[in-house]
Amino acid sequence: MHVVSVNVGVPRTVPWHGKAVATGIWKEPVAGRVAIVGDNLVGDRQADLTVHGGRDKAVYGYPTEHYAWWRTQLPDVELPWGAFGENLSVAGLIETHVHIGDRFRIGTAELMVTQPRMPCFKLGIRFDRPTLVKEFLRSERSGFYFAVVRAGEVGAGDVIERVHEEPTSMTVTDLVRLSVALHIAADVLRRAVATPGLAEVWREEFRQRLEQQSDP
Repeated sequence: MHVVSVNVGVPRTVPWHGKAVATGIWKEPVAGRVAIVGDNLVGDRQADLTVHGGRDKAVYGYPTEHYAWWRTQLPDVELPWGAFGENLSVAGLIETHVHIGDRFRIGTAELMVTQPRMPCFKLGIRFDRPTLVKEFLRSERSGFYFAVVRAGEVGAGDVIERVHEEPTSMTVTDLVRLSVALHIAADVLRRAVATPGLAEVWREEFRQRLEQQSDP
């Protein structure tokens, strides 16, 4: 497992349905080592901090293995590393084998997986393809967000070492599937609520669904 590319970007304003929208989804590969400070990589910023960035979405990782499949779906689109807005284009980490709460040493930093990436309309803007939001979700090729356990520096070529595994925790793919499920059994919801390391917004969503099931 290793880092293929480190990608950063700052928000830009683009037209969308007759109005201007700020988005930080455009990321570009950078050379050398990049410091992770607080909840950001140096040189990277988010446009809307109410739904992007912060502790549970500090760093976004995306498997490079998915790019070959996306090239078949988007044959006329250039797909450089960082095309999906990821900070870390990674090899060897796939959603089906990454558990929420797993911690990884990458360079001199330590990161913890907190949730899948749920696409918003800005992904459609990035590719000028409004349907891509649904396609991305259906594909289950979500990538994953990390919280920063220990700040440090990362760079292309860095080995990714799993330093702590939550083998009984839900995988990233498990959560993607739960996010679109119309009905979730109570025992599954309880397990989701108790998932170590899960982003609080997801934990609260599952808690509310569990309470709704319990209401007479």
